[in-house]
Amino acid sequence: MQLLRSDSRQDRSRERLISDSGQELPRERLIQHGPQVLTTAELLAIILGTGPRGDNVVNFTTQLLKHFGSLRALLSASPQELTQIRGLGIAKSSQIMALHELAIRSLEEQLRQNNVLNQSHLVKKYCARQLGHHTIEYCHALFLDKSYRLLHTEVVAKGTIDQASVYPREIVKAALKHHASHVILAHNHPSGSLSPSAADINLTEHLKNALSLVDIQLIDHLIVAAGKAVSLAEMGHM
Repeated sequence: MQLLRSDSRQDRSRERLISDSGQELPRERLIQHGPQVLTTAELLAIILGTGPRGDNVVNFTTQLLKHFGSLRALLSASPQELTQIRGLGIAKSSQIMALHELAIRSLEEQLRQNNVLNQSHLVKKYCARQLGHHTIEYCHALFLDKSYRLLHTEVVAKGTIDQASVYPREIVKAALKHHASHVILAHNHPSGSLSPSAADINLTEHLKNALSLVDIQLIDHLIVAAGKAVSLAEMGHM
């Protein structure tokens, strides 16, 4: 199967990227100057392609960002929230959801290939993308190999996260199943507070002790809120 375009097809594609007024369209500016020169609305317009009938796609994506308040909120929106917007049918809603998932998987690839201790900022960003949009508490466990590379991420609880709802024995079983040597726990605070509660600290100690019985180390517990993540280990609670 031929993947590369011929020169003549490239020329025709370039012609289509110029508007009737002779101005460069977002796609042409991206190809000629790089994505960094485009606004967030223009980048999103390239992904969606068209707006509602009679509406310029850049105008549409600008209003879309204003409606959700931020790019993060838009990408994290549920299918129900997306499809209720005029101009966002199933196809365009699926594009936005796929874009969010690809961003998560890009981070996940890096964590699978490298020692997470050397890229704690990526671990925080990964957990923030995974958990930051939930309106109820979710708790994830990241299972790492002996070289501190990500093996698997699993939802271990949802609802009110405390020692009663997160069962350490189930996390221990999952860690053994995935042949993990280390574990990172992460959960979100829908309230927006990044401060650990007494229950968060008690859970951390309880799980750390349970994992140590099978020679598995709990190396951190992250709290996610408002698109950010903080480390209990860095705060001295490990």
